[in-house]
Amino acid sequence: MKISQKKAAETRHSEIIEKNGLLSKAMSGEVICNFGSQLDVEGCEDAFKDKVYRCHKRANVEPLVAGDQVLWQHSEPYGIVIARKPRSSEILRPDSRGRIRSMAANIDCIAIVFACAPKPQCNLIDRYLVAAEAQHVRPVLILNKIDLLKDQHASEIQVLTKDYQSIGYRIIKVSAKTGEGMPMLEKYLSKRMVIFSGQSGVGKTSLLNYLMPSANSPVSALSSKTDQGAHTTAASRLYRLKSGGKLIDSPGIRDFSLNHLDKKNIIDNFIDFQPFLGHCKFRDCTHRDEASCALLSAVREDLIISKRLESYHKIMDSLQDTKAQR
Repeated sequence: MKISQKKAAETRHSEIIEKNGLLSKAMSGEVICNFGSQLDVEGCEDAFKDKVYRCHKRANVEPLVAGDQVLWQHSEPYGIVIARKPRSSEILRPDSRGRIRSMAANIDCIAIVFACAPKPQCNLIDRYLVAAEAQHVRPVLILNKIDLLKDQHASEIQVLTKDYQSIGYRIIKVSAKTGEGMPMLEKYLSKRMVIFSGQSGVGKTSLLNYLMPSANSPVSALSSKTDQGAHTTAASRLYRLKSGGKLIDSPGIRDFSLNHLDKKNIIDNFIDFQPFLGHCKFRDCTHRDEASCALLSAVREDLIISKRLESYHKIMDSLQDTKAQR
């Protein structure tokens, strides 16, 4: 059956259920995962509380993602989502066609996972940080695989963590393999809705399996050629943790596009640049080689980390390349 035919059949099924009065009263629920034509919704009321139900959604309901609060009605074999409640926050990114898509909703914190292997990419970390700051979602950095810290990129990683801490970002150091640092991470996650993000192979899924063994997600090995992992998460999914927190595991990505942000949004959300913005001699300063550039002066005086300014330029260059291709 073609996808269009399948959707039409599901719509007819929903209409028959509603017409025959086979639906329960409207109740609150939370989207656990969106599979495209179907959703997993966890009930929040009465006998349906803490139980997960497969649902369709009405055609007039806005797109749904993991973390969305909804109104739904129970029926067999599928419930129906009838409304989406207002979002307190959402994580956005452009898709392959440049259309803005939501990855997750009602997030309190974006956890940016990096590791001793594969080698951390500062530019990618900075992209996540800018995205989090732009959407007013608190970021935290999680360094995984610290059991390898003595062997791989040790001094480089120590400098990297010190740099981000000096900016004001919190770093939690853990090992999903040995359990070191995990109690601190569990405490941090309690009572928060967190989305895990980061490049492939850093151990997001391994961390999830440690925090909640019942998730039982597949774990990928690093490629010996690229030192990057295969993508093991097919769709963003919400998990409830024993600590009381909620965690959304998102698809692993090697790049994080910021094409939906303009130049001002990007530079404003490098929080360490804030004291120096507006103090350049030229209003249209590109912060590359201009005389009397406040950011370049701050780099020379060790008030801004040079790699952060490099990240900013790489982001701006990538935006220009994207525009040129359109």
